[in-house]
Amino acid sequence: MFSIDISVRPALATDRAAVERLWLMFRHDMSEFQGQLPGPDATFRSERLESAFADPGWAAYLVTSADRPAGFAFVRGLDGPLRVLNSFFVVRGARRAGVGLRAARDVVARHPGPWEIAFQDANPGAVAFWRRVATELAGTTWTEERRPVPHLPEAPPDVWISFTTG
Repeated sequence: MFSIDISVRPALATDRAAVERLWLMFRHDMSEFQGQLPGPDATFRSERLESAFADPGWAAYLVTSADRPAGFAFVRGLDGPLRVLNSFFVVRGARRAGVGLRAARDVVARHPGPWEIAFQDANPGAVAFWRRVATELAGTTWTEERRPVPHLPEAPPDVWISFTTG
């Protein structure tokens, strides 16, 4: 495994176009596990992207390596008692080099308190990754449960990991 130097910072309005392109890659990757196709204009739903840049209680983070975009993280619930890592993505060329773990650790450290992260059982990479992140951040004090996907009763349940930091 090789190591990539990264930085994580709040995404600015000037980063919006780069994050939108990363969003398309993220949604493309997720389409494998969620069975979704893009819309007629070849884009995917983007409500979470919009919220990350505009809604109070949300934050968008850009992960970079040598000033190149390498991923993003969207957090919601910052105006309440529970933070949710709503969307998280690392480009394939930066995976398996510790980038995701370092980025997740950085984002979570910025907002101590209770956290939840959802993923799908059908995505074995996400299953292993998020369990590793939870163990790195919370030791053995994290929990995991399956919850129905809102408004999609036919979808398999999401897996939710919960832990507290700080």
